[in-house]
Amino acid sequence: MSAAVLEIEGLTTGDEDAAVVRELDLSVGEGEVVALLGANGAGKTTTLRAVSGMVDPMAGSIAFGGRDLAGKSISGRARMGIAHVPENRGLFFGLSVAEHFRLSHRGERLDADAAYRYFPALAELRERRCGLLSGGEQQMLAVARALARHPKLLLLDELSLGLAPLIVEGLLPVVRDYATETGCGVLLVEQHIQLALAVADRGYVLSHGEVVLQDQAEALRRNRELLMASYFGES
Repeated sequence: MSAAVLEIEGLTTGDEDAAVVRELDLSVGEGEVVALLGANGAGKTTTLRAVSGMVDPMAGSIAFGGRDLAGKSISGRARMGIAHVPENRGLFFGLSVAEHFRLSHRGERLDADAAYRYFPALAELRERRCGLLSGGEQQMLAVARALARHPKLLLLDELSLGLAPLIVEGLLPVVRDYATETGCGVLLVEQHIQLALAVADRGYVLSHGEVVLQDQAEALRRNRELLMASYFGES
């Protein structure tokens, strides 16, 4: 694996003092796409939220580019180069596509040209309000806005939520290309297992907050029986 962008060691975390993720070890290298798989409630979203600073670790550590993230705020992590696309997409329905690229943290400037380069369809929708976009177009905008930050680590939570698989098939290869071309590490949470593994380098399967299987993406695709048993906590 290339140099680690993200290193999680012994992470235990959750909400309201209840552990959802337990003793998690996970890494993402430069230019690597890592799929985080598991049934609903397995702890996937909580893991992403811990990396972006939305929930605090109860134990263990999270390092970004070799720097411990303990004590770093959500905005501080964003400024360091961590971009998080949440399940709800984080968009503003009353704003146009172009206006979304003018919203930024203090001192930050989003690269709209790069966003349009990776998602040319958005260039034709610049003046359209987000609320008038289709679900697929909204998800495209959410990812494009993250890429416009030139992140070093991209966290993607359920790109396929509410979308037809055909639309997701168009989104995920763009993420793969971005990681390869820029060296950005990607941690991808996705319910469509085969779509995720088609673009990922490696995969982890969580069950009840613990890693029960990890391997190269190709090996996971080949061993579908073991993958599904692990996915549903039956292995």
